[in-house]
Amino acid sequence: MDDMEQEEIDLSTRFLVDPYLNWANGEGIPVHLDFGHNLLALETAPWDRYEARGCFAHTHGRGDFMANYIVEVPEGGKTAPVKHIYEAFFYVLSGYGSTTVTSPDGTQRTFEWGPKALFTIPLNCEYRFFNGSGQEPARLSCTNDAPLVINLYHNLEFVFENPFAFPERMGDDAHFEGEGQHLKVDRGSNVAPVNLWETNFVHDLTSFKLYELDARGKGSLNVSFILADSTMHAHSSEIPRGRYKKAHRHAAGTHVHAVDGIGYTLLWYEGDQEFREFPWEHGFMYTPPFWMFHQHFNTGDKPARYLACSMGSRRYPFIALRRVSAEGGGATSIQNGGRQVEYEDQDPRIHRKWLDAIAANGVKSEMGDIFDEDAILAIPDEELTGAIYTPPSTGPAI
Repeated sequence: MDDMEQEEIDLSTRFLVDPYLNWANGEGIPVHLDFGHNLLALETAPWDRYEARGCFAHTHGRGDFMANYIVEVPEGGKTAPVKHIYEAFFYVLSGYGSTTVTSPDGTQRTFEWGPKALFTIPLNCEYRFFNGSGQEPARLSCTNDAPLVINLYHNLEFVFENPFAFPERMGDDAHFEGEGQHLKVDRGSNVAPVNLWETNFVHDLTSFKLYELDARGKGSLNVSFILADSTMHAHSSEIPRGRYKKAHRHAAGTHVHAVDGIGYTLLWYEGDQEFREFPWEHGFMYTPPFWMFHQHFNTGDKPARYLACSMGSRRYPFIALRRVSAEGGGATSIQNGGRQVEYEDQDPRIHRKWLDAIAANGVKSEMGDIFDEDAILAIPDEELTGAIYTPPSTGPAI
């Protein structure tokens, strides 16, 4: 091939191709990219695929497998029938409506939802959303593994028009009504048990029963979801009033939605000079980049809850880091080869900053049993500078 022939080749289709981003950019809706987003405030536009409105809510930490988009159903409207072979978890940001799911045998199942509901569509089933209000739109956040699937197959007809059925993904009919099964898994004497809830639909994440997980912070509550036998993971956690969680780090792609309460998340890489701060209230979503420490803080006068969605479920870990998390490594100190910073090892500025924040909201600390708070408050401001302290890890990184 001579130089003249090569110049006529469109290299954009031959070198460093990203089929997922090409698809997203070709859908005709806004593609927002930031560290995190207020999903309730993002601009949307008409989306032909859903015959509704939508936008992509991409984040810098989304990684290789996961992404997020918004579907907004107009007042009294409905979406077009859609199906796909990527997995998708839907969290209701605002509005009331219903979803109709058509199973492989043609059976239709319909369930109703409102704000802060969580549900999934069994793999490759056709579904439609209906807005139950004639006065306000309904906005749903969709966390999905479309980047993995579209980049793997790079054939949109295969992804969106695939006739293959997965009847084993449907689950019990009651799973579409919010019923499910609680599974408690003993992970050994040195690791807290994991509590799983298997279903397709959670009516309201603010009132759903959670279980003790003190290893992530005293009073912390948690439950992991198995949604339609998915390879994706979701869990909901609660931070008590007057407390906060321990810092940890993990793989990219975990989309964290603030569900209830107020506060903030601090993020930093080992050796950073300053923290990155992200606000915490319903509608806000962000993804911690790979191996970036992050820590969640409740600054309000009631418990704060969040939803985290990522690749690799407790049933199907998919990647090695997710398997270690499922085995308990995510709540193991980095000084013991894990990924968590224990309270006694954290930078003193972290607790000082939080004390100032809760004082401004008239909230009393419930962590005086762990920290000498009088001594921390007495540290001169000029001494609260420099690189963020992170204790050295010992043993293998997991």
